[in-house]
Amino acid sequence: MPEFAWPWLWVLLPLPWLLRRWLPPAAPGEALYLPYAGLQLAQVERRASRGRWLWLSLAWLCLLGAAARPQWLGPPQAEQRSGRAMMLALDLSGSMRTEDMQLAGQPVSRFEAVEAIAGDFVARRAGDELGLVLFGSRAFLVTPLTYDLDAVSAQLKGAAVGLAGTETAIGDAIAVSVKRLAGLPEPARVLVLLTDGVNNAGSITPRDAAAAAKAAGVRLYTIGIGATRMRVPDFFGSRVVNPSAELDEDMLTEIAQQTGGRFFRATDTEELAAAYRTIDALEPMPQQGPQLRPRHELFRWPLLAAFLLMLPALWPRRGLRAEPAA
Repeated sequence: MPEFAWPWLWVLLPLPWLLRRWLPPAAPGEALYLPYAGLQLAQVERRASRGRWLWLSLAWLCLLGAAARPQWLGPPQAEQRSGRAMMLALDLSGSMRTEDMQLAGQPVSRFEAVEAIAGDFVARRAGDELGLVLFGSRAFLVTPLTYDLDAVSAQLKGAAVGLAGTETAIGDAIAVSVKRLAGLPEPARVLVLLTDGVNNAGSITPRDAAAAAKAAGVRLYTIGIGATRMRVPDFFGSRVVNPSAELDEDMLTEIAQQTGGRFFRATDTEELAAAYRTIDALEPMPQQGPQLRPRHELFRWPLLAAFLLMLPALWPRRGLRAEPAA
């Protein structure tokens, strides 16, 4: 259905007629010098032809139509926005380089596994406001809350282990995320925190940060990543170790439950993907949001028509002729 965004501009429709009526006519001036005394200018009628005024009137009508911004309204569509604000806090400490994960049958580091699976999780959250916090010895907000999921994915792909330091500041990561989430009016605020270690850096403890999250209405989901068995070379050949011995599962479980969330243990990529799928199910997207109608601008067509209509009206015309004097 067509409509005008600025219909009030149509009040300018009689402007050319009013200007012609109120402004005094220009005084006739000598436009041609005749060097021969025997020639004189014949008196000609300076009134423009009716056809010319018709072209100009139609051109003015089209110009006003373009200025009023004609638009075509499309059919109503459900807006795919959940009203949920979700922050992802990912560990970039030095231990995330540990290659104890498998992806497509190939050994990969913990961060490479997280990058692949978290990227898929981000792509499925269309409609959520997403942000990204990366932490190591310090915590940094790298992507503010946005509906632009491509920007979040780009920042995730551009991250590198050790970028924020080699230690693990879990409490600071929670605090930075809660600070961004608490100021929003949305009722559903979610933080997904992934780590492979224990809090050993930062200025705030994870339990104090979780208390602040609970007070702000932020629900916290924690994911502990890292295999429980890994074969490493030694002097006698090889031995089996637990590469996740330092993971503080009790603390991660406690702070998640304190805020109404859950703790997930991911010893391989399948369990990591299952954790993200569970969070996806626990925080479902709405089936139908507010109704929106797309608008398509149409001003180019009347503007082009005005240009074409002015061409014949402005074409040079002969109005004077010389004839011998009597």
